[in-house]
Amino acid sequence: METKAGDPGAFAHFDLGRVDSPSFIVDAAAIRRNLSILADVKNHSGAKILCAMKAFSMWQLAPLIGEYLDGVCTSGLWEARLAREHYKGEIATYCAGYKQSDMAEIVEISDHIIFNSPAQHRRFVHFLTDKVDAGLRINPQHSEGEVEKYDPCQPHSRLGFPIGQLKTEHLSGISGIHFHTLCEQEFAPLERTWEAIKPILAPYFNQLKWINFGGGHHITRDDYDREALIHFIRKVSEETGCVIYLEPGEAIALDAGILVGEILDIFDNGMPVGICDISATCHMPDVIEAPYRPAMLGEKMDGPVMRLGGPSCLAGDIIGDYRFAETPQIGQRFAFLDQAHYSMVKTTTFNGVPLPSIWLWDSESDDLKLVKRFEWTDFKNRLS
Repeated sequence: METKAGDPGAFAHFDLGRVDSPSFIVDAAAIRRNLSILADVKNHSGAKILCAMKAFSMWQLAPLIGEYLDGVCTSGLWEARLAREHYKGEIATYCAGYKQSDMAEIVEISDHIIFNSPAQHRRFVHFLTDKVDAGLRINPQHSEGEVEKYDPCQPHSRLGFPIGQLKTEHLSGISGIHFHTLCEQEFAPLERTWEAIKPILAPYFNQLKWINFGGGHHITRDDYDREALIHFIRKVSEETGCVIYLEPGEAIALDAGILVGEILDIFDNGMPVGICDISATCHMPDVIEAPYRPAMLGEKMDGPVMRLGGPSCLAGDIIGDYRFAETPQIGQRFAFLDQAHYSMVKTTTFNGVPLPSIWLWDSESDDLKLVKRFEWTDFKNRLS
């Protein structure tokens, strides 16, 4: 999987020695830029836009997000609690499988609760109150994903009720439909997906209040056709009579953060191998799961090549092969681009590998502050 981002932006001029290693650094100015683009789409289309906390949960920036967007979407009780405590606006909660013991609190916190199947809705309908809308996630059974493991429409998918099985009784008590089929994609796949499912949903338009297009929309990428999206949202809203929701995650933090690391050791094993304090498995698991090759700050088209890998015992803890301007040295700092989303929320302490510190930088004012530095007790307290 090839990353669609990697613009260094203001990080091209950032002194990596200003922070400890490893560290995530998020540029507030870049977040503001992305939020401004999303707010423009929202204002011109009439859609409501929610921040997908599963992708970006840096609640230090919750007040900023609240200035631009309509709220957040959460993936269960713990994210919903975080949303209630720090974020403004609506809270839409979707989980592939709710636990009965969580439902009363989820209902109390959320404005929308989206169920993965009619059976889950029937099981928990008695928890619902007049203040909360129930939604149903559907599986459009129309694949647009490049990688099957990230495709909610893959064969035998667990995400969403197959639209081919949808019946009138399944929408009894349901206020909205949710689908999420994209991953780092442009506008055209969304339009194709809608055209595939519209004939099946059309008989129910008059009973629905909202339709949620989910996430995976790279709206803030320079090559995204935002005018087409705005026109499309208006058109769908008019023909359905529904409020349209979008749930971008990556688009909010796209090219807004880096992960700084340091080379700890170098040796030759048929090619130069560098061991660094950034671990793919602990700090950038999508590098292994997708897999994909993250862009490196300042990488050259030619120059000395080095394979970079982490300090863990996992043989596959390999980040990739990179070209440096000069022969890399032990102690040298470097950084990977576009690491504010997903990487930050998916870190682990496997093998006792330390978690990266988190820093907030504003490239417009050059203000830099430490948000959080993790200690070994964070590792200890996760264990027993």
